[in-house]
Amino acid sequence: MKAKKIPMRKCVACQQMMPKKSLIRVVRSPEGEVSIDLTGKKSGRGAYLCGQVACFKLAHKNRALDRALKATVGAEVYEQLAHDFLAVEDEFLLSQEREEEDSDE
Repeated sequence: MKAKKIPMRKCVACQQMMPKKSLIRVVRSPEGEVSIDLTGKKSGRGAYLCGQVACFKLAHKNRALDRALKATVGAEVYEQLAHDFLAVEDEFLLSQEREEEDSDE
């Protein structure tokens, strides 16, 4: 039986290729709203970040999200994303642990 292909994506901050499910997607909707998409299914232009606060800070510092989303991301949006990122980080890490447990069985 063939091995299942795992989709890979690149973190916009650290430039590492990782499995899509291990990254957090930031999406710019067609209306221009920037938000975090844990499902990976929201419509719009997406950019991927590692689940680490250091990568988020690096992306903010070198404006990587601006380039990836092809739109200017304002300071207030970065502040909101930072707040959302911290809130989402625990949920994201728990889902990662669950997936690892499921794949071990």
